[in-house]
Amino acid sequence: MSTQAFEYLAKEIDKLRGDQAVFLMGGGAKDFAEYRHVCGVIRGLTHAEQLVKDLVQKMESSDDD
Repeated sequence: MSTQAFEYLAKEIDKLRGDQAVFLMGGGAKDFAEYRHVCGVIRGLTHAEQLVKDLVQKMESSDDD
């Protein structure tokens, strides 16, 4: 099975996380609650990206066997 789809997914997650960071850096959060929410989104996207990268690594190492 190809890992290209998962690598694409990881890149898209990274883009989404970057968009959220730019939103915060630009002062987009109207209050602390929104700031906290966006920080949570960033944290979740970071976790999701790491899960995808771990899966790709496992798939690549199983292909070597």
